[in-house]
Amino acid sequence: MARHIGPQCKRCRSMGEKLFLKGDKCFTDACVFPKRVGKATGRPKKLSHYSLQLKEKQKLKAIYGLLEKQFRLTFDRARKKNPADRLMVSLERRLDNTIFRLGFADSRVQARQIIRHGHILVNDKKVNIPSYEVNANQTIAVKDKKGQALVKKVLTDKEPAVADWLKLDIDNMIGTVLRLPTREDVKDIPVNTQLIVELYSK
Repeated sequence: MARHIGPQCKRCRSMGEKLFLKGDKCFTDACVFPKRVGKATGRPKKLSHYSLQLKEKQKLKAIYGLLEKQFRLTFDRARKKNPADRLMVSLERRLDNTIFRLGFADSRVQARQIIRHGHILVNDKKVNIPSYEVNANQTIAVKDKKGQALVKKVLTDKEPAVADWLKLDIDNMIGTVLRLPTREDVKDIPVNTQLIVELYSK
């Protein structure tokens, strides 16, 4: 499985803003972003329109943990009608993001690991593909005791903020996809997707 293996905090600094790539650690004093940001000297460089477009694409790739080929395939599937909104909906429907939105993992990186290790069932069938797109009325459960122990630790450490399009049975560690997500459900992602559409339309 291709993935980014470099330091996550460096990616936030390069974008000039927190992308919350390391889950709860980003909300604590252990986050190095506030300590490092603002240390550069000299006048800030004015970004060109192309640079702004590229930055938005890089931010979205980093948030959802996709490499260029995966991201381009997702965009190509979404570009037929209203690509700016459909792109976000497609990314939200990914199984790794759904696991994160249910509160089963602290971050999308951890969610991807849980899936790849075979701990997740979708409609009682094991799915170990993080890019699998969930559909309405599907159930998502934790398969075995090892997986349940991992997820239980995450759920007991904090009160999960479950997305509106999902429902969580916290006692049985079962999530239900009530409906497909919409663009309005993704207001917490600080990305201008219209700039990404413009970039790929050149």
